[in-house]
Amino acid sequence: MTAADPAAAAPAPPRTEQIRRHQWLATLGQAVRTPRGAIGLGLVCVVAAIAAIGPFVAPHPSDMPLTLTFGMPSRQFPLGSDFLGRDVLSRVLDGGWLLLLMAVSATVIGIAAGAAAGVSAAYLGGHTDGLIMRTVDVILAFPQLVFALLLLSILGPKLWLIVLAVGITHAPAVARVLRSATLDISERDFVKVAELQGMRPAAVMAKEILPSLSTPLMVEAGLRLTYSIIIMAGLAFLGFGQPPPAPNWGTMINENHVGLPLNPWAVIIPAAMIALLTIGTNFLTDAIGRVALGVDRRPEEAALMDDLAPAEGRMA
Repeated sequence: MTAADPAAAAPAPPRTEQIRRHQWLATLGQAVRTPRGAIGLGLVCVVAAIAAIGPFVAPHPSDMPLTLTFGMPSRQFPLGSDFLGRDVLSRVLDGGWLLLLMAVSATVIGIAAGAAAGVSAAYLGGHTDGLIMRTVDVILAFPQLVFALLLLSILGPKLWLIVLAVGITHAPAVARVLRSATLDISERDFVKVAELQGMRPAAVMAKEILPSLSTPLMVEAGLRLTYSIIIMAGLAFLGFGQPPPAPNWGTMINENHVGLPLNPWAVIIPAAMIALLTIGTNFLTDAIGRVALGVDRRPEEAALMDDLAPAEGRMA
């Protein structure tokens, strides 16, 4: 045996392992450098900044009637007033932070539950796989908004229950996507090496499989955030949200649609905020997916990421 043989059988260098585990950073960085990703990130950042900073710069109290109902824009009230005579601009600035916070929280719950279910079903297999996936199929039989309304009608329209209900509606779709990805990854050499070293199944799933699912996790997170925003706004429109007089972009559309001929800005502006946030997350998610598929990847970036495949083969 030559002196080079031990080196050929040695584990992959730490740099390769670091690239594999932090591949999501590289994918995200490539995505935001594309025109589609840059536009999406810009839209998300603008709307998120308005939602976060808005309550501190609102010119008037958002819950106080100050003028005539459905007043047209003026110097004192740039966007006019709503159906109770409250300043529309102040309510727009103060009405996004909780909606965005609830949407992000629901997305985190859905991704966490779906990832745990999907990875466990694929890796453990057998009866565990059957039980998890049949439960997923039952939940997927209901449209997301209908399932959320069903849970809220049984348990009550509390804010934390709204977040939990929307998060639960996301979990089945995430579970199915990650189960398919895990079936492929669980057969790779670095997973088999971890199993031969005596690593427990939970540790294998957490330390070996999940880091390799970073790209589908990012894509699913973007999609679920988009759906969360739409569902949260829809539930607020239907009356399942912050109790009056707290502002909410979805609630504002419901409250003021009867006054569209008098002051359309009371509906147009909150609807535009929701639309821009949804479009931004869609653009960013699409950019991540295209980069992951190699559609919008630069040649030098593609060569760097393609180095992972032969490197993982050496880990055996």
